[in-house]
Amino acid sequence: MSDSAVPTASGLVDMVGALAEGTVSARRLAEEALRRIAAAQPELNAFRIVRAEAALAEADAADRRLTAGERLPLLGVPLAVKDDMDVTGEPTAFGCAGSFAPKTADSEAVRRLRAAGAVIVGKTQTPELGQWPFTEGEAFGETRNPWNPAYTPGGSSGGSAAAVAAGLVPAALGSDGAGSVRIPAAWTHLVGVKPQRGRISTWPEPESFHGLTVNGVLARTVADAALLLDAASGPHPGDLHRPARISAVEATRRTPRRLRIALSFATAFTATPKFLDPEVRSAVERLAARLESLGHEVIPEDPRYGPIGLTFVPRATSGVRDWVARVPDPALLDPRTHEAVRTGRVLGGLALRASRRAETVLRRRVGEVFDRFDVVLTPTTATPPLRIGALAGLGAMATDRAMIAACPYAWTWNVLGWPGVNIPAGLTADGLPMGAQLLGPADSEPLLLGLAAQVEAAQGWAAVRPDRQASLPDLDG
Repeated sequence: MSDSAVPTASGLVDMVGALAEGTVSARRLAEEALRRIAAAQPELNAFRIVRAEAALAEADAADRRLTAGERLPLLGVPLAVKDDMDVTGEPTAFGCAGSFAPKTADSEAVRRLRAAGAVIVGKTQTPELGQWPFTEGEAFGETRNPWNPAYTPGGSSGGSAAAVAAGLVPAALGSDGAGSVRIPAAWTHLVGVKPQRGRISTWPEPESFHGLTVNGVLARTVADAALLLDAASGPHPGDLHRPARISAVEATRRTPRRLRIALSFATAFTATPKFLDPEVRSAVERLAARLESLGHEVIPEDPRYGPIGLTFVPRATSGVRDWVARVPDPALLDPRTHEAVRTGRVLGGLALRASRRAETVLRRRVGEVFDRFDVVLTPTTATPPLRIGALAGLGAMATDRAMIAACPYAWTWNVLGWPGVNIPAGLTADGLPMGAQLLGPADSEPLLLGLAAQVEAAQGWAAVRPDRQASLPDLDG
């Protein structure tokens, strides 16, 4: 194999093509990914675990398979997964401090990546039990944004977002329980897909955080996101949710018909203050104008969220309570986590059962908007990225109020279990990324991804990269 023709900071699709053509080896890609990770780790701190020796062995095995003529969707490509996913031989600390035992089996999503031929280079940072839209904690320090290290990449899939935005890996898996894929995608200029509940298995959990959390993907392009989504998707026999199979890759190749798009800046009621930053609003309005220029009809209209907020807290805090029971030393946990556990104990009975029963009614209420519209367009967050440490040292209630103020748009779709896609919406005057959500009803990933691909072709956002990426070693150097 020749290693002379790999594009700088290649995307996932490019890498797959180069590997299949024999213009690069899996070993070379793994070595360069590990070199980039090592160079970036002191500043960005994107990885909790780097699997250097194991990744090189997996890459060598992939090269042997490629030489033998085998072809798989991701054969030989280096990827990362969030540290709430089990990887054989590695602990799953989920952002917590303490000594966790190595896992003896891959989670289903990781198993499917391996079955598609991927090389897993490491596990990425997440805040404690994925609770917050920043990626900081006593267990590992601060994960920083490649666009400006004074700012957070968001959370809770902040490590995956930082790794992809910086060009350390071409794409990564994350998870999304209240926007945890879409928020960091918005704040790092990425495509972030929160799929339909059950699209990517959460096994060994039959469902995660009482149905709020799903696994999703982060990538720089829609095509890369679709390729990873297809490879990771599919059920485990024990999953509670098993949506029908889709082809995300095929969807990105189809130009969507003329769509009716609801432009919404409203948020669900939370009894806490919120304020939409004017730069974010302007960015979403510009995106709406772009959609109109592509032939779509964009009309201001808000979904009827109703009392959806009452159903979120019992599920989220009960999920934290469940997870804390597995932590080897709960004394090491953040005080805000202990407060969530106390709330989860109070709300984990009747209130939790009522919140699950309410989901069907809420789907009908919110879903009424899709009787008249195909897609809902909203901001992904109300503000640009927060500064590192902006929420450090706050109490539980103050943290909740601050994160709802910054991120009031994403969590409703987790209650409903429906798909949403973050797409880049431009940069602030200070050069910080902003994002917008394309939201749809059940099983609408093909429509959302097709529309996202159309916008990407018009906007060309993938060509805009952070300066931090330019300082890393070139793949063709």
